Amino acid sequence: MANRALIVTDMLAAYDFEDAGALVEHAERIVPVVASLIERAREEDARLLYVNDNYGHWNSSRDELVEIAMSGERPDLVEPLKPRHQDLFIVKARHSIFYGTPLEYLLGQLDVDHIVLSGQVTEQCILYSALDAYVREIDVTVVRDGVAPIDERLGDAALDMIESNMRGEICAAESCRLT
Repeated sequence: MANRALIVTDMLAAYDFEDAGALVEHAERIVPVVASLIERAREEDARLLYVNDNYGHWNSSRDELVEIAMSGERPDLVEPLKPRHQDLFIVKARHSIFYGTPLEYLLGQLDVDHIVLSGQVTEQCILYSALDAYVREIDVTVVRDGVAPIDERLGDAALDMIESNMRGEICAAESCRLT
């Protein structure tokens, strides 16, 4: 039986970048879903990790990233998803949650061999993270209604690639197993 972890990816955002307008309409849809997944993970005592871009703030910490996101364009999209102090939190600088981060080591320490991905952006960070998990022989589930694309067509293509090329499971939040 797999030991799973829910990973919330890049949801602490100020939404002040070039493609933010296109992303926001999709993010509005997923925030309640991701908030529900986070709550479920806590209730089920499932592993919960946040991995978030530092957006070029090289001295950033969890608290600083939350503060920047909350003072951004859409704090209403951040507030329901804010990590608690006891939640595991990793800062990343590139698209993949694995690239240049201690995530692979942490998953090994936690004996996690299956990650459940939620967050943004489907055709970028979620796709690249799923691929990096796949090459590390970590099983992947992507929560279809818990990820936000910038371009819906590319987001759908990314999910198709994850399912067919990486043997990833794509599921609705209500049917995704977290433990």
